[in-house]
Amino acid sequence: MQRRDFIKQAGLGLAAATATPLIVQAQSQPAAAPPPPESPPSVPAGGLPTIKWRLASSFPKSLDTIYGAAEVLTKRIAELTDGKFEIRVFAGGEIVPPFGVLDAAQQNTVECCHTCGYYYHGKNKAFSIDTAIPFGLNARQMNGWYYYGDGLTLSREFFAKYSLVNFPGGNTGAQMGGWFRKEVKTLDDLKGLKMRIPGFGAEVFSALGAVPQALPGAEIYPALERGAIDAAEWVGPYDDEKLGFYKVAKFYYYPGWWETGPQISFYVNKEQWEKLPKTYQSAFEVAAIEANLRMMAAYDAKNPPAIQRLAQNGTQLKRYPDDVMKAAYDAAQKIYADESAKNPDFKKLYDSLHAFQQISDIWMSLPEGALATFMQAQMRAKK
Repeated sequence: MQRRDFIKQAGLGLAAATATPLIVQAQSQPAAAPPPPESPPSVPAGGLPTIKWRLASSFPKSLDTIYGAAEVLTKRIAELTDGKFEIRVFAGGEIVPPFGVLDAAQQNTVECCHTCGYYYHGKNKAFSIDTAIPFGLNARQMNGWYYYGDGLTLSREFFAKYSLVNFPGGNTGAQMGGWFRKEVKTLDDLKGLKMRIPGFGAEVFSALGAVPQALPGAEIYPALERGAIDAAEWVGPYDDEKLGFYKVAKFYYYPGWWETGPQISFYVNKEQWEKLPKTYQSAFEVAAIEANLRMMAAYDAKNPPAIQRLAQNGTQLKRYPDDVMKAAYDAAQKIYADESAKNPDFKKLYDSLHAFQQISDIWMSLPEGALATFMQAQMRAKK
């Protein structure tokens, strides 16, 4: 496909892809007991201690960009501590089930984990705010709210209730809106549609008449292929291409309004964190910031060529109809109001996030929004 045709098909432009939504609404699985550390910590005479931790990831190694953020973290920590603070990364399912890693860190079965808060939506819906909520903050806004707003302070208060200390550990940017076997032209086309989608996104689609399904990643392709589901959202161009969804569902929608800037996080057992020397705590904090930055940069580099390859292979890029977007937005606001009325943890975090977003959205619509609109028009005109 020529560049001009690709840009025309994309319409107003594409968002970057997103986080790895697996099974969110189910309660996290009980953690399997991992093997003991290879050797107990030792303290060299007159020096900092040698410490070995285990990090349980929710992600398979095949999701190299998301899984790789944990390796960025551990490599940098080792370098900053001359190898004395060593953290070994285990992929999802190696020592702890993918959706049990938070419980494992909370219970001190492992010292830390790398996962998405919205995987624990069924435990407390406030967890989802640590990752993404429909029509929420984008990646830059999440960083602004966490690092310079109240995000980190308030989320630390929440996670302390679960004996955890949280750190932003990556972001995939706004995701695409999922793969559909048939075109969605109006809101009515969602009635009875069986879609694989988790968390608050599932609640909104249910309110619009769809039938959300909870499926692990490995089951999505065969379910789409045999028609057991009509649509599915996963990550975005770079990761979706690997799973071959374009072979069984040709309509690829955008934007992924339920995951506008999904954050992946490191959760550390609070007791273990407080035992660390300050030097090691600083090393962890710096390394987490680097992992956070590098993941978003990697997706910004990998998604553009991936979406072009998908388009060249017959994928039809479609924007969600305006009536779907508006109905989804209205449904999300009602869901947030209902949850705020009964869940003080959610309300405290959501009220802060919403207040930050109201001001931030106005600012971004001025220089960022105006420039993006102009540049996209020039690209479509091929100037």
